[in-house]
Amino acid sequence: MNSIFKSLRNVFSGGKRDTLSENFDRENSPPATATGSSVESSPAAPPPAAPPPAEPPPAAPVRRTLVHAPVLAADSAPRETDEILIKAEPSALGDQCKFMVNRDLFSGYSWMFADFESAAGSPLAEAVFSVDDVESVLVQESTLTVTRRDKSRADWRPLAKEVGAAMRRVLQAGSPPIAGEIVQKIPPEEEIRNGIQEIIDREVNPGVAAHGGNIALLGVKGNTVTIRMGGGCQGCSAADLTLKAGIHTAFRKAVPTVGAILDETDHAAGLNPYYS
Repeated sequence: MNSIFKSLRNVFSGGKRDTLSENFDRENSPPATATGSSVESSPAAPPPAAPPPAEPPPAAPVRRTLVHAPVLAADSAPRETDEILIKAEPSALGDQCKFMVNRDLFSGYSWMFADFESAAGSPLAEAVFSVDDVESVLVQESTLTVTRRDKSRADWRPLAKEVGAAMRRVLQAGSPPIAGEIVQKIPPEEEIRNGIQEIIDREVNPGVAAHGGNIALLGVKGNTVTIRMGGGCQGCSAADLTLKAGIHTAFRKAVPTVGAILDETDHAAGLNPYYS
């Protein structure tokens, strides 16, 4: 008992520590460093880094399937079929209607039938003139253009059905639609070209020059004439009226064998000099 109290007295009095206390301190104290007596705790080593994940193997290429779409025919009236196909297209003014057929009506040429009497001997023109309200008929290659008498009527559907039916009957019969004598009346292209150029220089251009316009002859094929309107005539709102009432009349009066008169003017690119 006395020895226990003595050990406790030494501890509280700062005296010599007993063997139990020294052993406890020695067992629980950190080890001394190799360079001195002071004790330093070494930092904990970081855990080893995880290896990067393995890259997945490359995917197999996607196999594509090509789908070949069917080619659509640009021509709404294919010429390969035996069926007679007719497509009607009224003009912007509504006074004319163009009938496009999937076969030749007058190959290489064109002809204006001004009235029923001029259609004698041409079954196609005679059949179309038998329809009421038909004023004139123009046949060019595989196209037939009808001008109606009543310009106030805008709906072409009733008349177009009658004209189409008349054309179909003639074409189904198989006889030549245009009289062969007409081709014999048509002079050489050079003669037509000279006659049209002369009337352009002498009458047409001096007439349209007052409005800043001019007419150029682009070419003649068979007896079909192609022109271009320039200057004030290009883009003029009255250009179509000038073409039909003035130029067509002058051309046919000078060269009666002229057939179709085509206008290749880009009126959309011109300026309207009078109604802007």
